[in-house]
Parts: sequence; structure tokens; C-alpha cells
Amino acid sequence: MKLLIATKNKGKMREMKEFFQADGLEILSLDGFSNVPNIEETGKTFEENALLKAETCFEFFGIPSVADDGGLEIDFLSGEPGVLSRRWPSFAEATEGRPSRKKTDQELINIALEKLRGIPKEKRTARLRTVVTFYDGKNTLSETASIEGYITERQEKECEPGYPFRAIFWVPEFDKLFQDLTHDEHKIINHRRRACLSLAKRIGDLK
Repeated sequence: MKLLIATKNKGKMREMKEFFQADGLEILSLDGFSNVPNIEETGKTFEENALLKAETCFEFFGIPSVADDGGLEIDFLSGEPGVLSRRWPSFAEATEGRPSRKKTDQELINIALEKLRGIPKEKRTARLRTVVTFYDGKNTLSETASIEGYITERQEKECEPGYPFRAIFWVPEFDKLFQDLTHDEHKIINHRRRACLSLAKRIGDLK
């Protein structure tokens, strides 16, 4: 079976291609196509966005597709930023009813810390969650996985470009910031890996 990984993110593509290596699966990437649709993530949940991307790519290319969506969910903030991602509204935007513009990495960190200012550690629980979905025109399969932790009270170091919340997301399992995890530690708790491996098995069972 041909399987299209529906992402334009080269790093994510390399990672997911490794996770979906299985007998009978020929992995394709969007890089192999000259005409690729721009997909606006209009879903209200990670599940909706992942399915939207997988369905759109299947309908466009006619190839069974896998797509993912995910991000940070802070319990005290009722799951924010969630799908808000780069357009997470600041206090000023929310209070004044202004449209939320796209934020930089540092702005997203600042918003998280400001919204949790004065909130005790036990109420700063959060998770990095991902949803990975397969669609082939007939079957819809989905898996989700997460990494549990909490948001620190302050930012001690610069973030990795493109991964703002890793600089303030503490992983109790290793007692360190997410961005300070070693390669082996990250592999152990990699939530996208766990979701993809589970989904790959279910896809294999369809044959």
C-alpha cells in the first residue's frame, strides 16, 4: 500500500517516515509532488484538523494519507492554546476584542507565563498532545498520545526556534525541561512516535 505523509514540515516528515516503516507500506512525501494544496486548519480540535489534512490530501492525490495535528494544552486555561497555535490571543487582544495576529516564539512563551502568573505549581499542569489520522476514502483511523508535565513559573533559557513551549514545559519523568531532554530520553516519551506506531499497526491490519 502507498501511504502519503501529509506534511510540509521536513523534520516531521523524516520522523514520521521512520515510524511508518512497515512491510507492505511504500511511504511517499509531499516533496514528490509539484502541485500541493494549501490546507487551512479550520478545525476546532486537533482531531478535526488532522482528519481535514488527511482527507484533503487523499481527495487531491488519490493516495491513502496520514496527517497529524497537536500542540500544548494547559489545564488551568481550559486546554489553551490548543488549536489556537500561533494565533493564541494575548490578554490585550482578548480584552479589546481585537483579531489575534500571528505570534513569534517568544510572544507565545510570554503569553503563557502571563496567563499563569501567580498560579501555583499544582495548577500549572499541561500536556503536549498529538493526533495522527489515516484516511483512504473508506477507512478513518486515528491515534492520540501525549506527554504530561507542567508549565514553569519563568523562562530560564532561550527556546529552540519553532518550539517555544519546550523552554517552559517541565517533564517530571526526567525532572528537566522538555528541550533539555537527551536524544534517548526524547525517544522514550516521544508522543508522535507512540501514536504513529500504533496507527501503523492498525493500517497494516487493513490489508
